[in-house]
Amino acid sequence: MVLVIAAVGLVYELVIAAVASYVLGDSVTQFSIVIGSYLSALGLGAYLSQHVRHRIDQRFVDVELATALVGGLSAPGLFLAFSFTGAFQLILYATVGAVGTLVGLELPLLIRILREEYELDQLIARSLSFDYAGALIGSLGFSLLLVPWLGLVHTSIVCGLVNALVGLASTWVLWPADPSERRGMGRARVRAVFVTLGLVAALALAARLSAVAEQAMYAEPIRIARQTSYQRVVVTASGGKMRLFLNGNLQFDSRDEHRYHEALVHPAMATAKSHIRIAIGGGGDGLALREVLKWSGVESVTLVDLDPVMTQLARSDPALQRLNRRSLFDPRVTVINTDAMVWFAHATDTFDVIVLDFPDPTNYSLGKLYSQRFYDTVERRLAPGGALVVQSTSPLFARKAFWCVVKTLENSGFLTTPYHAFIPSFGEWGYVLATRRPAIWPTALPKIPVEYLSPDVLTSLPHFGPDLARVATRANRLNNQALVAYYLEAWARF
Repeated sequence: MVLVIAAVGLVYELVIAAVASYVLGDSVTQFSIVIGSYLSALGLGAYLSQHVRHRIDQRFVDVELATALVGGLSAPGLFLAFSFTGAFQLILYATVGAVGTLVGLELPLLIRILREEYELDQLIARSLSFDYAGALIGSLGFSLLLVPWLGLVHTSIVCGLVNALVGLASTWVLWPADPSERRGMGRARVRAVFVTLGLVAALALAARLSAVAEQAMYAEPIRIARQTSYQRVVVTASGGKMRLFLNGNLQFDSRDEHRYHEALVHPAMATAKSHIRIAIGGGGDGLALREVLKWSGVESVTLVDLDPVMTQLARSDPALQRLNRRSLFDPRVTVINTDAMVWFAHATDTFDVIVLDFPDPTNYSLGKLYSQRFYDTVERRLAPGGALVVQSTSPLFARKAFWCVVKTLENSGFLTTPYHAFIPSFGEWGYVLATRRPAIWPTALPKIPVEYLSPDVLTSLPHFGPDLARVATRANRLNNQALVAYYLEAWARF
């Protein structure tokens, strides 16, 4: 029993932290605050347990049922709170405190119930051993099984159902010998049945609850929603317009993505002395790949994207296929689903052009893909005369973050040409072209089909006005992740 309640108790903590990071961003901060608050609430619950003096077995059942309701409904409740109230953070920390306090009550009460059957030292040793083992099971199950297969809403309700069933089973296991207490335990059993049935109903409605809450977060109807092992993938569509969101952050709008991807790909392709072998980091939607394949002479493209669900969606969804022009089906393309940092570190091939199209550095796991350590690795994979391009967030809205990317590339030995383009969905957006030797900025493209990059537009991209001009920053290293701090500080104002 200790093993089970410890496992689901830890899952509640992780579910709440994941919801907070999903809707508020900055996963490190959200996980840190939620986990710290949760641990404090556990201590409060343990402290309050000393004041439970009568009918401890019945109180344990009631604590299990309360935990089942508050913890089980935490994820759908928080998503609905974010979508329909302006008090999300208040509700978030109230939920953390309530769930943590209830979970903190469980083990002390259970130890007091079992102390008549075991010696105290043996009871504490076994209880704590199973408690820590349950925490391990909960953490592994959350990341490897529950979220990838069930999603956050179903996970919290299933865990609530487990607590309710523990409470229901306890009404038999802890059936009192004293006849005067049996009526109270009988009423607790009735409550346990109702809570269990309620959570079963919530589980049946979970998909609908999740859809209602999530739809309220987006302006257009949701066409596709997938919870992967790495991220939440949402595609919205309305009036011929399609948008892709990863963890709530816009990745492209079909009305103007051609501007973004043409500006990302073609200056680097035109700068490189050759474009026989190409590597793309990120870009699982196939749109940067579409632009690369417009160039004659491309013999092979290796696309490295972490999430197999994203690349499979780009292959299988008809609307995405039309947008990326079935680029992932091209026989010259090899798709590798793995961490780009690990792949580049172990790769032995060199590439004429490397396109890094990663999501913005909203957290440390993404920030590492903009670090000096990573760029040092990528530099070794760049062929002589080759060109590297990095999407680098907005030089207007996140000015220090943009110039931090430039500084980091320069620290890795690259000569850089920063440039920017106006993307209506994003605003002023920045890129950095990086080479080993001085490069001449292209003023025209060969005869490839483009919608945005006329010679005049292409020539204007490297020019920065005073409000976008360079500012002093630190380089982004793995041990400081300066870029993430710059990025979050800037975007918090918008």
